[in-house]
Amino acid sequence: MYTREEAKQLRKKFWTLFGQRCEIVPELAGRKKKWVLYDTKISGLDLKFDIDRNEAMVMIEINHRDEDRRLAMFELLEKYKPLLEDGFDEGLHWELCYTRDSGEQVCRIFTTQQGLDIHRQNQWPDIYNFFIEKMLILERNFMDIRDVIQEELRD
Repeated sequence: MYTREEAKQLRKKFWTLFGQRCEIVPELAGRKKKWVLYDTKISGLDLKFDIDRNEAMVMIEINHRDEDRRLAMFELLEKYKPLLEDGFDEGLHWELCYTRDSGEQVCRIFTTQQGLDIHRQNQWPDIYNFFIEKMLILERNFMDIRDVIQEELRD
């Protein structure tokens, strides 16, 4: 069991090593920024990595403060479900309402791998591989429809 400070340092080390691991990914070579993440150009919509003691996740998170806007964005993305799920053999999980630990409600579209634990450093290579493989697919699929999503949100 880790103390709070040890767990914080472990997470920091995990993400630092993940950044180093991304440096050697051929698909990321030459990019100014390695991942789109928070720079989607759509307010309230982010691409994210998440890892805890039970699972790793790669997701689109819709976290707009306005609930109507958030739900409209989720419904709009649902229209493009086949395009977003391209390359995900098991499809994606579509969660209309998820409450974070902070109490904030968000919508999530994600893929997950169970049984991965950030505290088990021997699993880090598997977590990194999952993150890279799945985010490359999700990011590509999202970028293919981003301009259309932006246009439809303006209407």
